[in-house]
This record gives sequence, structure tokens and C-alpha cells, in this order.
Amino acid sequence: MKSSHPILSSPAEQLASDEALLDWCENGHGEETLLFWEPCKTFVVVGYANKVETEVNVAACAANGIPIFRRCSGGGTVLQGAGCLNYALVLRITGDGPLRNITSANQFIMERNRMAIETLPPKSALRIPHSAISVRGHTDLCLDDLKFSGNSQRRKKNFLLFHGTFLLNFDLALIGEFLRMPSQQPEYRASRSHDDFLVNLNLPAGQVKAALQKVWGATDELQNFPEQETRQLAAQKYSTDAWNLKL
Repeated sequence: MKSSHPILSSPAEQLASDEALLDWCENGHGEETLLFWEPCKTFVVVGYANKVETEVNVAACAANGIPIFRRCSGGGTVLQGAGCLNYALVLRITGDGPLRNITSANQFIMERNRMAIETLPPKSALRIPHSAISVRGHTDLCLDDLKFSGNSQRRKKNFLLFHGTFLLNFDLALIGEFLRMPSQQPEYRASRSHDDFLVNLNLPAGQVKAALQKVWGATDELQNFPEQETRQLAAQKYSTDAWNLKL
């Protein structure tokens, strides 16, 4: 597996890079890859099926110049910004392998990601001795019952995209300002507010990247990242209100 750290100049390009890499592999041009990017500004990302008005405080976003985007996979709405680390895995699907269906892929990938984070030093201010890193609600990673990573999946015939965000040193107070309580939430959340539900890992991005690269064997840098395809997808899809707001 390869790793990639492309230089992406806008939120539209950052979101487009995940889908472009999936399409590129599905069309026979690429190989399994672990991609990383860190937000270049503060912005909202709704899941594929989310309704913007339901999940987002649109007035607060408009007043503060926070743009709203939509990703190509499902799951809930998130706020991106400095202190977040995003990753994307593009993996080959085999008929008898652990990625053969949505459920088994979730279990396989989330357990590997959990193992990677477990190797890192417990620096979170809210992490007490012997607290557990666990997978909750299918695709959340938690310190005890506090979430620090949310993830989602998109599948094609031969490859899947599994991507998510790690909260490292993000200003968590902003989330309650710009996002509403989610219309759908896992049972373990128990209707807790964003402030009471989320936690930062308080770790450098480099340490988290290195841990994920090690557990996935992504040691060599991808040399032919689909830059042109990413820019085209960003311009034609991720920069449009028709896609982002579903107008």
C-alpha cells in the first residue's frame, strides 16, 4: 500500500481528493492508498444524505463566513478546521476477504485503526489511567465513551473508500456554534451535547499519521496522485451549490 500527502489548496479539492482517488483506482489506474490531508480553513461537511437545514446552523455559518460542503459518503455532519486530521483509505474489495460487505469492512478497518491509536501515548487531558480506546456505534473511535474520530464508507465494484477525521487539537466549542444536534445519533451518545460527547487526542498529527501508516503498511509514497482529476472534480462538483446544498 502507498501513502499520499498531496498539497490541496481548497476545501473543495480536499474533499474531491478522496473521491478522485477512489475513481482512479476503480478505473484501473491506481493501487491501494492511505491519503492524508489537514483542513486549510474552517468549514462544514455534511454527509451524502444529510439535509443542510436540519444538521447545520446555517445562519451562524453565513454570519461567520463558514462555507458548507457535502462529501460523497454517508454518515453525519462534521466541522473541519485547524486541529483536525483527515485520512482516506482506498482498498481493493475481494469476494472472500474482510472487505466483502459494509459490515465486515467496518469491523476490519475500525479495529486496525483502533490498534494504531492504541500504540500512541495517552496525552488527552480527559483520559484517565486505564481508560479504553474502543470502537463504538460501528464507525466511531472513542476514549471510554468520548468520541475523537468519526468515519464513513463508500463502495464501488472493485474498490472502497473508507475515510474519517481525527480530533487532535480542535476548538471543540465551535462545533456547537455551527452544527445542530444530529438528527440521527448512535445509542451510546445518549443525547449528549457536542461539548459533552467529543474529545481531542491532544497528539501531533505526525504521530497519528505514522501510527496509521505502520498498521496499514503504507510505507512508500504514492508517486502519481490524480491531481488533474481532483481539480476537475473540485470545480465541477464540490464547488457547486447544486451538490453541496442539493439545490
